[in-house]
Amino acid sequence: MLFKKIKSICDAKDMSIRELENKAGLGNGTIKGWEKSSPTVDNLKKVANILNCTIDELIRDGEV
Repeated sequence: MLFKKIKSICDAKDMSIRELENKAGLGNGTIKGWEKSSPTVDNLKKVANILNCTIDELIRDGEV
């Protein structure tokens, strides 16, 4: 769910997941790994800041 939401936001901003990971200082494949494990709050903050959204928007249930 989280990965799909992040991917959807990235697509809307014409940004790849890899580009997002680079900007956030995350390793290659980190965000994809969030499908099976939970990210740290710090990493969620980094991603949310780059995507110009809130952590709540990333983790909220609902439409992707």
